[in-house]
Amino acid sequence: MRSLVTQFRSFNGCARLLMVQQFTINTAFYMLMPYLAVHLADGLGLAAWAVGLVLGVRNFTQQGMFLVGGTLADRLGYKPTIMAGCLLRTAGFGLLGFVDALPALVVASAATGFAGALFNPAVRAYLAQEAAERRVEAFAAFNVFYQAGMFVGPLVGLALLATDFRLVCLAAAALFLALTVVQLRFLPVHKGSASDEPGGVLADWRTVVRNRPFLLFSLAMIGSYVLSFQVYLALPLQTRRVAPGSGDAVTTALFAASAAVAVAGQLRITAWARVHWRPQRAIVYGIALMGAAFLPLVLTERVAGSRSGLLDWTLALLPLFTAVALLGLGTAVVHPFEMDTVISLAGGRLVATHYGLYNTVSGLGITLGNLTTGAVWDTAHRLGHPELTWWALASTGALCAGCVALLARSGRLNARPRPEPVAVAS
Repeated sequence: MRSLVTQFRSFNGCARLLMVQQFTINTAFYMLMPYLAVHLADGLGLAAWAVGLVLGVRNFTQQGMFLVGGTLADRLGYKPTIMAGCLLRTAGFGLLGFVDALPALVVASAATGFAGALFNPAVRAYLAQEAAERRVEAFAAFNVFYQAGMFVGPLVGLALLATDFRLVCLAAAALFLALTVVQLRFLPVHKGSASDEPGGVLADWRTVVRNRPFLLFSLAMIGSYVLSFQVYLALPLQTRRVAPGSGDAVTTALFAASAAVAVAGQLRITAWARVHWRPQRAIVYGIALMGAAFLPLVLTERVAGSRSGLLDWTLALLPLFTAVALLGLGTAVVHPFEMDTVISLAGGRLVATHYGLYNTVSGLGITLGNLTTGAVWDTAHRLGHPELTWWALASTGALCAGCVALLARSGRLNARPRPEPVAVAS
């Protein structure tokens, strides 16, 4: 904790504000979203397809619009885009607590999703600009605040939910409104990194898409996002298999363990990796560890259906917590160097737009990856070999790490030079 405070104080006021802001954003988001599906189904009585529609619209408007949000940040500046996103999420969360008609719920869900697409690329580009040569350290500290918000949010939401879901929505909306006021008062105005080339937004998008090393890196990293998302998909499913009747409690403990790894160890992990590995090698090793995290779960299958006492129950859960700890450790290794690589490949131009496209690619990859993981899960259990799911995820990590290693070896991940200012003849 002392090292976090020391590192936090070593950054300027703007970078510190962005970190605290991300903690607040995640706290507000996760105090509401984990409980939204239950509210829609049980509280409002919506059919399953309608619940899926509301949740799907939120995901689509965020993941699908990241590129637009990044472009607006580069064009209009980081501060107004961040503030617009927070205001929009204030309105969206407020609506979710007071409307019950499906069209209104879809509008509210779309607003919350697009809000994330607005401020996420802008915040990361802004932090990178403020941190300058200390980007890796800044993103490591940023991830601590990010994960801490993910941990605190559900606990606060659960406490407020005991009173009323509407109170949860109002509290989350109030946090975003308070953030907007703080940003207006204390966040400095900062121009984006828009391109000087003529042609407008389409020209910017062509510039980013034609950045072949960046595009290849974005595609190669998809597997890492699919693996990290299994905390929400495959691991909870496995929890319900091996701990029926205690699934919710164990799943909550898994989330806590995942966040604890980043909060407690992120700064030390990053500092150690910087000393011992080059940034590109750190990414490769981190992804390989993320894939290997699923191998202990193969052992779970030996006792999943044959528990006879406390020892077997413990043996069934131990691989789950081991997998979560290793997955969190691998993610902590990868994240700061991954974010820094995006900045380097952007070459200082259209930074938020690059982040926007990167998030869009990873979001689409997560969607396809989840569909594939679900299909593999069903097929593996139908064939009587549930361990095939974990082998498939471990193989995904190996493939992803291999792709990044090939890109690094070819020199494609080397930093692009910043564009030189064009001299104007007098």
